Amino acid sequence: METLSLTMSDGQSIHCYRWLPTGPLRATVQITHGMGEHAARYEEFANRLTEAGYAVYANDLRGHGNTAHPDALGDMGDDGWNRTIEDAYELHRHLAAEHQNVKRAFFGHSMGAMLTQQFLYRHGEVLDTAIISGSPGIGSAAQLWLSHTIARFERWRLGPGEVSNLMQNLVFGSANKPFDEEGSSGFEWLSRDQVKVARYANDPLCGFVLRTGSLCDLFAGAREARQNKNIINIPTTLPIYIFSGSADPVHNKERDLLRLVDCYRTHGNKVTYRLYPEGRHEMLNEINCDAVIGDVLHWLDSSLWNG
Repeated sequence: METLSLTMSDGQSIHCYRWLPTGPLRATVQITHGMGEHAARYEEFANRLTEAGYAVYANDLRGHGNTAHPDALGDMGDDGWNRTIEDAYELHRHLAAEHQNVKRAFFGHSMGAMLTQQFLYRHGEVLDTAIISGSPGIGSAAQLWLSHTIARFERWRLGPGEVSNLMQNLVFGSANKPFDEEGSSGFEWLSRDQVKVARYANDPLCGFVLRTGSLCDLFAGAREARQNKNIINIPTTLPIYIFSGSADPVHNKERDLLRLVDCYRTHGNKVTYRLYPEGRHEMLNEINCDAVIGDVLHWLDSSLWNG
């Protein structure tokens, strides 16, 4: 793993990671991580990809990891969500300049899946395939309006750079209830692998919710992403792989995830959908992660070269 710092078009410095294959390069994979974590957590996945011939790039999103100010985790800044989407595009341009004339895959997990769902209609023409992991799917219009309204109220009440206990409860408050037992860390909803759950719980760069202003931007983006006028701008030639765990609490018992799959298929995209029985939120860190990563590698091979 190599680290690099890239300066975005607005002057923001973004901390990035790069994993390169030792043999011939087949394609590139760009990874976008979720809320309350950082890109270095994807090293095991990246190493599997490089063994298969992929160059892998990932950045710590604004307000996260080594991109964030240590006292401002979760603060993506003014219009930070839209800027973060553009960061992903600028990182793509950087890796495309480094590795020319190869195919491009984009992988987004959780909040990174939400970013991917917007990236696809803003910049999908630069990609050859996309993978969406642990997505909340597409919520109902009423549900998203309510979440956005509460976030806006909290931004007004506290200020955009502050932490809201109300929003903390709204976003993650009930996620662990099905898995709570004596001695629980509160993060068992992420995986059945307790070693990896403990690693997350003890990581000072993990476990937070976005600040109020950033949550407002996020929910505004989620409302934008469900609109048909945007979905129709996703290239229909772009194959999409969507996967999740059946016990993941973020997709509303699969209902919102199926709404996402149906919207993309209705639009004309070739969508492969896989739900892992009893799997939780982070399938790349689950007890069957070897098989999950193997399925991702198979999808990349089939969609990039055998589709």
